[in-house]
Amino acid sequence: MTELPPRLDIRRLYDRFDTPVTEFDCGTRCSPHNPSGKPFCCDICHAVPVAYRQEWDYLQRNTDLWHVWQGDECPTDPSDPAELRSQTPGHLLLLACQGPAHCQRQYRASSCRQFPFFPYVTSDYRFLGLAYEWDFEPMCWVISHLEAVTTAYWSEFVRVYDELFARWQTEFDSYAACSEDMRRHFAAQKRRIPLLHRNGGYYLISPASERMQRVTPERFRRFGPYQSES
Repeated sequence: MTELPPRLDIRRLYDRFDTPVTEFDCGTRCSPHNPSGKPFCCDICHAVPVAYRQEWDYLQRNTDLWHVWQGDECPTDPSDPAELRSQTPGHLLLLACQGPAHCQRQYRASSCRQFPFFPYVTSDYRFLGLAYEWDFEPMCWVISHLEAVTTAYWSEFVRVYDELFARWQTEFDSYAACSEDMRRHFAAQKRRIPLLHRNGGYYLISPASERMQRVTPERFRRFGPYQSES
């Protein structure tokens, strides 16, 4: 039997998850490296946002910023729209917006507020903190500068997902599966997983044993054009 999602107060969720990731517009750090000139996270050719179906109901009523993703928004994207839709959990919808020049920050989807992070869940089902979307390592400036993530954003992220997971087991299970995928990926690369722990510390996690080592953020790797930055 499929679990029905809880009734979500989307405006309350947005208001409680509204702090920017960094103290400045981090999009200005990555956009010079994108041929489109857009921040990678706001470029439909690189990132297709998702929203809870309840979110989409709310957004439709309040803004014209978004539309349901059709798969033809990026002319250079060869991906199969049907395949991507089939890989998207049923409680989520793929969306597209009018682009960063038209952003209405009060109506950013939860996936925009979350990016580039997701809730990291251990194999024994503990939500430890923030891990990042590893596919974006070469593109996202924040992933190469985790020390720039503000404590306000960090704490909001943990609080919002604590509340959500307390009400929605299916969503918790979805992130547990994503975390397992991350462990497999990093194990294959013989790398440890960077984590912004819910206790406020920076850690590296062994993907095999899940042992954690507390570190300074200088221990984290940098990627792509950000490797040589100070």
